Amino acid sequence: MARYIITTHVGAPPEHVFALWTSLERMGEWVGGVTAVSDVSGSVDQAGATYVVHFGPMKSPTEVLEVERPRLFATKFGNWILRGRSSASFEPDADGTRITQTFETVGLISAISSWVFSRGSYEGSFRGELEKFARIAEREAPATMRR
Repeated sequence: MARYIITTHVGAPPEHVFALWTSLERMGEWVGGVTAVSDVSGSVDQAGATYVVHFGPMKSPTEVLEVERPRLFATKFGNWILRGRSSASFEPDADGTRITQTFETVGLISAISSWVFSRGSYEGSFRGELEKFARIAEREAPATMRR
């Protein structure tokens, strides 16, 4: 199993950040390669909900494992290239929210893929996606929170 932890600050309140994070129809704005989300079953803000994330022809079935609005969102995801568990915690800080994202992958191919995605901050890397998300959340934050 490979494990990666990435953190960043978002100049927006946790409620706003959490709502954007769990907006499946917008996921492709910050997650590289996402072309669609389909087969949503249940409410994404409840454990047990399922959905399929499409990366072109590749599909990644996903299940929501834990939700504590607006503090925690955890999923199990996977296909033969990348599978495992992802969680994001949203903690209030002085002027917004601190996001801590954890990826735990299962299997050799997933370990190799996640190693590649964990390097650097290029678009499509774990850090690059988190930073892109932060910029979107800040841009759309309530006016009282904008820096």
